[in-house]
Amino acid sequence: MAFGLDGAPLAEAQQEFTQHYPRDGWVEHDPEEIWTKTLAVTRQVLGRAGTVAAIGITNQRETAVLWDRRSGKPVYNAIVWQDRRGAAHCRQLVAGGHAKLIRATTGLVVDSYFSATKLAWLLANVPGARERARRGELAFGTIDTFLLWRLTAGKVHATDATNASRTMLFDIARQQWSDELLALFEIPRAVLPEVRDSAGAFGRAEGLGTALPITGIAGDQQAATFGQACFKPGTVKSTYGTGAFIVMNAGADLPAPAEGLLATVAWRLGGKTTYAVEGAIFNAGTAIKWLRDELKLIAAAGESEALAKALSGNRGVYFIPAFTGLGAPHWDPDARGAIFGLARDTGRAEIVRAALESACYQTRDLVEAMRGGA
Repeated sequence: MAFGLDGAPLAEAQQEFTQHYPRDGWVEHDPEEIWTKTLAVTRQVLGRAGTVAAIGITNQRETAVLWDRRSGKPVYNAIVWQDRRGAAHCRQLVAGGHAKLIRATTGLVVDSYFSATKLAWLLANVPGARERARRGELAFGTIDTFLLWRLTAGKVHATDATNASRTMLFDIARQQWSDELLALFEIPRAVLPEVRDSAGAFGRAEGLGTALPITGIAGDQQAATFGQACFKPGTVKSTYGTGAFIVMNAGADLPAPAEGLLATVAWRLGGKTTYAVEGAIFNAGTAIKWLRDELKLIAAAGESEALAKALSGNRGVYFIPAFTGLGAPHWDPDARGAIFGLARDTGRAEIVRAALESACYQTRDLVEAMRGGA
């Protein structure tokens, strides 16, 4: 998207890309497809927007990519935030008594949602990856870091504090990578990006027809929190996409959130950190997408509203969209989706309404947790 100096949108472009599900609970993306389509939509927007002063990157925060520093080629598909292949590793960490350390250091619960177990899996399962990482031949990053590397032709390997705070490797009080956690996950420091403020000089983008400065990076939910003007402690945003996320500005002091909620970095500007409390729902829009693409109950997402409104109630039908486990405040990676209350006369309208309502019920869970009810 391109915005004017007054914040008004000037141009936008978007493309879907492929979701890969190689096994139950595994979700992958092709980094090359992400790069190609990002480049295509960026060029479209630049062509419509006229003179552009700078570029900012916002991204899904936990999706992990590992690539060769010399060629820039990924050594494996991107492991997506929804991927649960690290669940067994997380159970081992909890059983080993490491949950308290991870929570105190990172503000996070031990879950494969975050990047650490994804990176650990890549280093353990891609042939030669660990040795190459130790020699400094491989680079790790979330999607922002991968795009920044590509845009700067491999000159800049960096991320911002919001994305770093979602790796389960970052000390959010000290604002640096944790040597203790790197040792715990057996991750060489050489593979990690430099962590910078959310706004600043990140290099210049090449290959766009003109060299444009990249002056900001922020994870999607933190960017939304800032964009919704949650500048004061206690202000909250709730946004809905693939998943759904409630984020509350917690101010300059590191918060101690209720059980099941996360402490995270809201943004870091001028070296000063603002913290947040977050609740994450893994599946919201994906429930509607599932109805459209797999069940074929609707042809387009917009049809769901009319079908839901055609009913006076849900007729006792409830939908739990735990396709890839449950996020906050339950954090159950082994949970799977279910539909309850089916009767002989249950039809597509009831199922569609239940899918929409599932986002409401999950949101209520998070609100109650933030109020201390979890």
